[in-house]
Amino acid sequence: MPDVLAIARAEALFVSSVQSSECPAPVAVRRAVAESFARLGSRGCAACVAGEFGDHPDAAVARMRWAIATVGAVYQRRRATTRGLALIGATCTT
Repeated sequence: MPDVLAIARAEALFVSSVQSSECPAPVAVRRAVAESFARLGSRGCAACVAGEFGDHPDAAVARMRWAIATVGAVYQRRRATTRGLALIGATCTT
């Protein structure tokens, strides 16, 4: 189960313009999360996520799964491990 910070980061990634098909590098994920927080704040990100789940629930579920997996891989104690990098690659589907 992700912690509160991981959930907030996943919401920030969810509302960013980064797409799962881009297979973003960890630095791009961190940048997108930071930009979403700067633009909307954590509450604004949560509100946008709620709106997407209301408007497009099927697409929102898939995007949130990707966001949670990606955030988990990128932010896992800030260590670049083979396992973490493999998780990022595993979430990329083209």
